[in-house]
Amino acid sequence: MPNQLTLFSNQYQIIDSLEYVTLADSFVKNKIGAGHGEAKLYVGNQSEKLYDFFEDFNGLGFFCKKDFNKFLEDAKSEFLNPQQVYVNKNMSNRYNVIKNKLNNFNDNEMLSFHLFHSDVQPPRVYISSDSNYYLYMREIGLPNISYLSILKLKDKAGNFLYYFKVFIDYKSDITNYLMPGEEIEIKKIEVANFPLKLKQTLVSSRIGQGVYRNKLLEQCPFCPFTMVNDERLLIASHIKPWAKSNDSEKIDPENGFMFTPTYDKLFDRGFISFSDDRTLIVSPWLSPMNQKRLNIYNGKKIPLLPLTPKRIEYLVFHQNNIFKD
Repeated sequence: MPNQLTLFSNQYQIIDSLEYVTLADSFVKNKIGAGHGEAKLYVGNQSEKLYDFFEDFNGLGFFCKKDFNKFLEDAKSEFLNPQQVYVNKNMSNRYNVIKNKLNNFNDNEMLSFHLFHSDVQPPRVYISSDSNYYLYMREIGLPNISYLSILKLKDKAGNFLYYFKVFIDYKSDITNYLMPGEEIEIKKIEVANFPLKLKQTLVSSRIGQGVYRNKLLEQCPFCPFTMVNDERLLIASHIKPWAKSNDSEKIDPENGFMFTPTYDKLFDRGFISFSDDRTLIVSPWLSPMNQKRLNIYNGKKIPLLPLTPKRIEYLVFHQNNIFKD
Protein backbone atom coordinates (compact mmCIF):
# COMPACT_ATOMS: atom_id res chain seq x y z
CA MET A 1 0.00 0.00 0.00
CA PRO A 2 1.70 3.23 -1.12
CA ASN A 3 2.14 6.07 1.32
CA GLN A 4 -0.74 8.50 1.13
CA LEU A 5 -1.03 12.14 2.16
CA THR A 6 -4.24 14.16 2.47
CA LEU A 7 -3.96 17.92 1.93
CA PHE A 8 -6.77 20.43 1.46
CA SER A 9 -9.28 17.54 1.22
CA ASN A 10 -7.35 15.95 -1.64
CA GLN A 11 -5.42 12.69 -1.44
CA TYR A 12 -1.97 12.27 -2.95
CA GLN A 13 0.43 9.39 -3.31
CA ILE A 14 3.90 10.04 -1.89
CA ILE A 15 6.36 9.05 -4.60
CA ASP A 16 9.67 10.18 -3.11
CA SER A 17 11.29 12.89 -1.03
CA LEU A 18 14.36 15.07 -1.31
CA GLU A 19 15.56 15.46 2.24
CA TYR A 20 17.61 18.06 4.06
CA VAL A 21 18.32 20.57 1.29
CA THR A 22 20.58 23.21 2.84
CA LEU A 23 19.36 26.80 2.92
CA ALA A 24 22.84 28.23 2.59
CA ASP A 25 23.99 31.70 3.58
CA SER A 26 24.33 32.53 -0.12
CA PHE A 27 20.62 31.75 -0.65
CA VAL A 28 18.83 33.24 2.37
CA LYS A 29 18.25 36.91 3.18
CA ASN A 30 19.22 36.56 6.86
CA LYS A 31 22.93 36.49 6.22
CA ILE A 32 25.84 35.90 8.55
CA GLY A 33 28.40 36.51 5.79
CA ALA A 34 29.03 38.97 3.00
CA GLY A 35 27.52 38.91 -0.46
CA HIS A 36 24.22 39.70 -2.09
CA GLY A 37 23.05 36.14 -2.43
CA GLU A 38 21.17 34.44 -5.24
CA ALA A 39 17.68 33.15 -5.83
CA LYS A 40 18.75 29.80 -7.20
CA LEU A 41 18.77 26.90 -4.75
CA TYR A 42 21.37 24.12 -4.89
CA VAL A 43 19.60 20.74 -4.66
CA GLY A 44 22.48 18.36 -5.38
CA ASN A 45 24.91 17.17 -8.01
CA GLN A 46 23.77 15.93 -11.38
CA SER A 47 22.48 12.37 -11.13
CA GLU A 48 19.86 10.12 -12.65
CA LYS A 49 18.03 10.00 -9.32
CA LEU A 50 17.82 13.80 -9.09
CA TYR A 51 16.55 14.13 -12.65
CA ASP A 52 14.00 11.38 -12.02
CA PHE A 53 12.82 13.25 -8.95
CA PHE A 54 12.24 16.58 -10.72
CA GLU A 55 11.06 15.07 -14.04
CA ASP A 56 11.49 17.94 -16.55
CA PHE A 57 12.31 20.60 -13.92
CA ASN A 58 9.16 22.46 -14.94
CA GLY A 59 6.81 21.30 -12.22
CA LEU A 60 4.30 22.82 -9.86
CA GLY A 61 5.54 23.33 -6.32
CA PHE A 62 3.65 24.56 -3.30
CA PHE A 63 4.04 25.60 0.32
CA CYS A 64 1.43 25.58 3.10
CA LYS A 65 0.88 28.68 5.20
CA LYS A 66 0.58 26.59 8.36
CA ASP A 67 4.09 25.25 7.73
CA PHE A 68 5.50 28.76 7.44
CA ASN A 69 3.75 29.63 10.71
CA LYS A 70 5.22 26.57 12.40
CA PHE A 71 8.70 27.42 11.14
CA LEU A 72 8.49 30.98 12.45
CA GLU A 73 7.28 29.67 15.80
CA ASP A 74 10.23 27.27 15.99
CA ALA A 75 12.69 29.92 14.77
CA LYS A 76 11.42 32.70 17.03
CA SER A 77 14.11 32.09 19.65
CA GLU A 78 16.88 32.62 17.10
CA PHE A 79 15.30 35.76 15.65
CA LEU A 80 14.73 37.35 19.06
CA ASN A 81 17.93 36.12 20.76
CA PRO A 82 20.38 35.23 17.97
CA GLN A 83 23.16 32.76 18.64
CA GLN A 84 24.72 33.58 15.27
CA VAL A 85 26.04 37.02 14.27
CA TYR A 86 23.84 38.32 11.45
CA VAL A 87 24.53 41.18 9.07
CA ASN A 88 21.15 42.58 10.05
CA LYS A 89 21.65 43.69 13.65
CA ASN A 90 17.92 44.00 14.38
CA MET A 91 16.69 40.46 13.86
CA SER A 92 13.72 40.93 16.22
CA ASN A 93 12.37 43.68 13.97
CA ARG A 94 13.08 41.45 10.98
CA TYR A 95 10.95 38.76 12.61
CA ASN A 96 7.98 41.10 12.98
CA VAL A 97 8.25 42.22 9.34
CA ILE A 98 8.24 38.71 7.89
CA LYS A 99 5.56 37.55 10.34
CA ASN A 100 3.28 40.39 9.21
CA LYS A 101 3.98 39.58 5.56
CA LEU A 102 2.80 36.02 6.14
CA ASN A 103 -0.62 37.32 7.21
CA ASN A 104 -1.26 38.34 3.59
CA PHE A 105 -1.02 34.73 2.38
CA ASN A 106 -4.16 32.61 1.99
CA ASP A 107 -4.89 30.36 4.95
CA ASN A 108 -6.49 27.29 3.42
CA GLU A 109 -4.98 27.07 -0.04
CA MET A 110 -1.83 25.67 -1.55
CA LEU A 111 0.69 28.47 -1.98
CA SER A 112 1.56 27.34 -5.49
CA PHE A 113 4.49 28.31 -7.69
CA HIS A 114 6.28 27.10 -10.82
CA LEU A 115 9.81 25.88 -10.34
CA PHE A 116 12.43 25.67 -13.05
CA HIS A 117 15.97 24.47 -13.61
CA SER A 118 18.56 27.23 -13.36
CA ASP A 119 21.06 27.35 -16.19
CA VAL A 120 24.23 26.52 -14.27
CA GLN A 121 27.19 24.54 -15.51
CA PRO A 122 26.98 20.87 -14.34
CA PRO A 123 27.55 18.95 -12.17
CA ARG A 124 25.80 21.25 -9.66
CA VAL A 125 22.02 21.39 -10.05
CA TYR A 126 19.99 24.43 -9.03
CA ILE A 127 16.28 25.22 -9.09
CA SER A 128 14.57 28.58 -8.87
CA SER A 129 11.24 30.39 -9.13
CA ASP A 130 10.02 33.95 -9.40
CA SER A 131 7.05 33.34 -7.08
CA ASN A 132 6.57 35.47 -3.96
CA TYR A 133 6.12 32.27 -1.95
CA TYR A 134 9.48 30.93 -3.08
CA LEU A 135 11.08 34.31 -2.34
CA TYR A 136 9.47 34.23 1.11
CA MET A 137 11.39 31.03 1.83
CA ARG A 138 14.58 33.05 1.29
CA GLU A 139 13.32 35.70 3.72
CA ILE A 140 12.67 33.34 6.61
CA GLY A 141 15.60 30.94 6.12
CA LEU A 142 18.43 30.95 8.65
CA PRO A 143 21.89 29.73 7.61
CA ASN A 144 23.26 26.58 9.27
CA ILE A 145 20.09 25.78 11.20
CA SER A 146 17.29 25.70 8.61
CA TYR A 147 16.73 23.31 5.76
CA LEU A 148 14.18 22.36 3.14
CA SER A 149 12.56 19.02 2.39
CA ILE A 150 10.49 18.33 -0.72
CA LEU A 151 7.86 15.64 -1.17
CA LYS A 152 7.16 14.46 -4.69
CA LEU A 153 3.43 13.73 -4.87
CA LYS A 154 1.08 12.34 -7.50
CA ASP A 155 -2.58 13.29 -7.66
CA LYS A 156 -5.46 11.07 -8.79
CA ALA A 157 -5.09 12.31 -12.36
CA GLY A 158 -1.46 11.17 -12.42
CA ASN A 159 0.06 14.65 -12.25
CA PHE A 160 3.21 15.25 -10.22
CA LEU A 161 3.59 18.15 -7.83
CA TYR A 162 6.12 19.09 -5.17
CA TYR A 163 5.37 19.91 -1.55
CA PHE A 164 8.05 22.24 -0.13
CA LYS A 165 8.44 22.53 3.65
CA VAL A 166 11.07 24.44 5.62
CA PHE A 167 12.32 23.05 8.94
CA ILE A 168 14.66 24.29 11.64
CA ASP A 169 17.29 22.11 13.28
CA TYR A 170 18.91 23.69 16.31
CA LYS A 171 21.03 20.58 16.85
CA SER A 172 23.29 21.36 13.95
CA ASP A 173 26.66 19.65 14.25
CA ILE A 174 28.23 22.71 12.62
CA THR A 175 27.06 25.39 15.02
CA ASN A 176 26.75 23.27 18.18
CA TYR A 177 23.56 25.05 19.20
CA LEU A 178 21.84 24.75 22.49
CA MET A 179 18.17 24.02 21.91
CA PRO A 180 15.89 27.04 22.47
CA GLY A 181 15.34 27.42 26.19
CA GLU A 182 18.24 25.20 27.25
CA GLU A 183 20.57 28.08 28.09
CA ILE A 184 17.79 29.76 30.07
CA GLU A 185 17.00 26.53 31.89
CA ILE A 186 20.65 25.95 32.76
CA LYS A 187 20.94 29.46 34.19
CA LYS A 188 17.78 28.94 36.23
CA ILE A 189 19.24 25.76 37.70
CA GLU A 190 22.57 27.44 38.45
CA VAL A 191 20.96 30.26 40.47
CA ALA A 192 18.27 28.13 42.12
CA ASN A 193 18.44 27.34 45.81
CA PHE A 194 19.11 23.65 45.16
CA PRO A 195 21.77 21.36 46.63
CA LEU A 196 24.79 21.09 44.32
CA LYS A 197 24.15 17.40 43.68
CA LEU A 198 20.60 18.09 42.46
CA LYS A 199 21.88 20.84 40.16
CA GLN A 200 24.40 18.45 38.68
CA THR A 201 21.71 15.80 38.26
CA LEU A 202 19.37 18.20 36.45
CA VAL A 203 22.06 19.50 34.09
CA SER A 204 23.55 16.07 33.33
CA SER A 205 20.10 14.76 32.42
CA ARG A 206 20.10 17.23 29.50
CA ILE A 207 22.48 14.96 27.59
CA GLY A 208 21.08 11.73 29.01
CA GLN A 209 23.75 11.17 31.63
CA GLY A 210 24.03 10.62 35.37
CA VAL A 211 21.15 9.55 37.58
CA TYR A 212 18.61 10.00 34.80
CA ARG A 213 20.43 7.59 32.51
CA ASN A 214 20.99 5.00 35.25
CA LYS A 215 17.33 4.96 36.26
CA LEU A 216 16.21 4.78 32.64
CA LEU A 217 18.53 1.84 32.02
CA GLU A 218 16.87 -0.03 34.87
CA GLN A 219 13.50 0.34 33.13
CA CYS A 220 14.74 0.12 29.52
CA PRO A 221 17.87 -2.05 29.42
CA PHE A 222 17.85 -2.44 25.62
CA CYS A 223 16.73 -0.74 22.41
CA PRO A 224 13.24 -2.03 21.51
CA PHE A 225 14.06 -1.87 17.78
CA THR A 226 17.42 -3.65 17.73
CA MET A 227 17.49 -5.51 21.09
CA VAL A 228 21.02 -4.14 21.58
CA ASN A 229 21.77 -4.08 25.32
CA ASP A 230 25.36 -2.83 25.32
CA GLU A 231 25.15 0.36 27.42
CA ARG A 232 27.92 1.96 25.38
CA LEU A 233 25.68 1.84 22.30
CA LEU A 234 22.50 3.13 23.93
CA ILE A 235 21.33 6.74 24.10
CA ALA A 236 18.93 8.00 26.77
CA SER A 237 16.32 9.97 24.81
CA HIS A 238 13.85 12.35 26.41
CA ILE A 239 10.30 12.02 25.10
CA LYS A 240 9.33 15.53 26.18
CA PRO A 241 12.47 17.58 25.48
CA TRP A 242 14.61 18.58 28.44
CA ALA A 243 14.20 22.32 27.80
CA LYS A 244 10.39 21.93 27.72
CA SER A 245 10.26 19.87 30.91
CA ASN A 246 9.91 21.00 34.50
CA ASP A 247 12.51 19.95 37.06
CA SER A 248 10.82 16.65 37.92
CA GLU A 249 10.21 15.77 34.26
CA LYS A 250 13.87 16.45 33.43
CA ILE A 251 15.00 13.54 35.59
CA ASP A 252 11.92 11.33 35.31
CA PRO A 253 13.00 8.01 33.74
CA GLU A 254 9.46 7.57 32.43
CA ASN A 255 10.13 10.60 30.24
CA GLY A 256 12.55 8.57 28.20
CA PHE A 257 13.44 5.60 26.04
CA MET A 258 16.73 3.87 25.38
CA PHE A 259 17.56 3.69 21.67
CA THR A 260 20.57 2.87 19.54
CA PRO A 261 21.85 6.01 17.75
CA THR A 262 19.88 5.74 14.48
CA TYR A 263 16.54 5.34 16.24
CA ASP A 264 17.45 7.96 18.82
CA LYS A 265 17.98 10.48 16.02
CA LEU A 266 14.78 9.46 14.24
CA PHE A 267 12.79 9.94 17.45
CA ASP A 268 14.61 13.06 18.63
CA ARG A 269 14.19 14.80 15.25
CA GLY A 270 10.52 13.87 15.00
CA PHE A 271 10.68 11.36 12.15
CA ILE A 272 9.04 8.64 14.26
CA SER A 273 6.69 8.48 17.21
CA PHE A 274 4.47 5.86 18.83
CA SER A 275 0.78 5.39 19.56
CA ASP A 276 -0.43 4.08 22.92
CA ASP A 277 -0.66 0.50 21.59
CA ARG A 278 3.06 0.38 20.59
CA THR A 279 2.31 1.11 16.95
CA LEU A 280 4.98 3.02 15.06
CA ILE A 281 4.08 6.35 13.44
CA VAL A 282 6.44 7.43 10.64
CA SER A 283 6.72 10.95 9.29
CA PRO A 284 5.99 11.39 5.56
CA TRP A 285 9.08 13.63 5.47
CA LEU A 286 11.25 10.51 5.63
CA SER A 287 11.46 9.14 2.10
CA PRO A 288 9.76 5.82 1.28
CA MET A 289 13.15 4.46 0.21
CA ASN A 290 14.78 5.30 3.55
CA GLN A 291 11.79 3.92 5.41
CA LYS A 292 12.29 0.67 3.51
CA ARG A 293 16.02 0.64 4.23
CA LEU A 294 15.35 1.14 7.94
CA ASN A 295 12.50 -1.38 7.89
CA ILE A 296 10.11 1.10 9.48
CA TYR A 297 6.58 1.88 8.36
CA ASN A 298 3.29 3.19 9.68
CA GLY A 299 1.44 0.55 11.64
CA LYS A 300 4.50 -1.55 12.51
CA LYS A 301 4.26 -2.95 16.02
CA ILE A 302 7.17 -2.44 18.42
CA PRO A 303 6.09 -5.06 20.98
CA LEU A 304 8.99 -4.48 23.40
CA LEU A 305 8.54 -0.70 23.61
CA PRO A 306 8.36 -0.08 27.39
CA LEU A 307 5.12 1.88 27.58
CA THR A 308 3.54 3.02 30.84
CA PRO A 309 0.58 5.36 31.39
CA LYS A 310 3.02 8.18 32.13
CA ARG A 311 5.11 7.54 29.01
CA ILE A 312 1.89 7.64 26.98
CA GLU A 313 1.20 11.12 28.38
CA TYR A 314 4.67 12.26 27.38
CA LEU A 315 4.15 10.78 23.89
CA VAL A 316 1.09 12.99 23.40
CA PHE A 317 3.41 15.99 23.78
CA HIS A 318 5.91 14.40 21.38
CA GLN A 319 3.27 13.79 18.71
CA ASN A 320 1.85 17.31 19.00
CA ASN A 321 5.12 19.24 19.21
CA ILE A 322 8.08 17.20 17.93
CA PHE A 323 6.75 14.76 15.33
CA LYS A 324 6.99 16.00 11.73
CA ASP A 325 3.45 15.37 10.52
